[in-house]
Amino acid sequence: MTASTLMPDTLQWLPDGGQAPQQLMVLLHGWGASAQDMAPLAQLLRRQFPQAAVLAPQGFEPVDNALAGRQWFSVQGATEANRPERVAAALPAFADWLRAAQAATGVGPAATALMGFSQGAILSLELVQRHDGLAGRVLAFSGRYAALPETAPQHTTLHFFHGADDPVIPAVHARQAMQRLADVGGDATIDIAEGVGHAIPVSLMQCALQRLTSHIPHRTWAAAMGSVPGLAGQAGRGQDD
Repeated sequence: MTASTLMPDTLQWLPDGGQAPQQLMVLLHGWGASAQDMAPLAQLLRRQFPQAAVLAPQGFEPVDNALAGRQWFSVQGATEANRPERVAAALPAFADWLRAAQAATGVGPAATALMGFSQGAILSLELVQRHDGLAGRVLAFSGRYAALPETAPQHTTLHFFHGADDPVIPAVHARQAMQRLADVGGDATIDIAEGVGHAIPVSLMQCALQRLTSHIPHRTWAAAMGSVPGLAGQAGRGQDD
């Protein structure tokens, strides 16, 4: 598997020895950044999950203001009213890219995790809202929904990580998302770091590792309980503290 198999400028960290990946982890940078900015998170994931393919694509567009950096969708003149349509316009290309990455690595949707920062988190959340189960998990760092969902994904688990002092996308957006997902039966967790702004500090990276290794999706609990006589229907939804 090479970068040209997926898309130009995709950074890759693959299992040693040419082994077939067991998981696919896709890292999506924020506005005005690049795939290289996700390298510290990629290195942490590689140490914890050496059998995973970790891919970091470049944003599909150059930033609006002609400065260095990439974007997933334009933020020029963005408002609460027009943000959803801008994100929706970027989803088909990203969905196609992700399916191509899954085909190239041989890893299916259930073993795929999307990890986005800021604009990359917005894109990831909206993708599984439209294509439920195209990834088994979304880890959203300093992100938000373009618009709060009316329904929750039933085949994707959502993890929110946010700095309490984020001045770009305030943490209230993550809290509002958790409340909405709780209301509509979503499977989600949230971790908020005090004294942290718009960033992915080591503390939240460690929280992400804990969620990946310890949180059992509610759909898995439901399937297990449904196979035990007398326990069917007892696997309710909720959220971790």
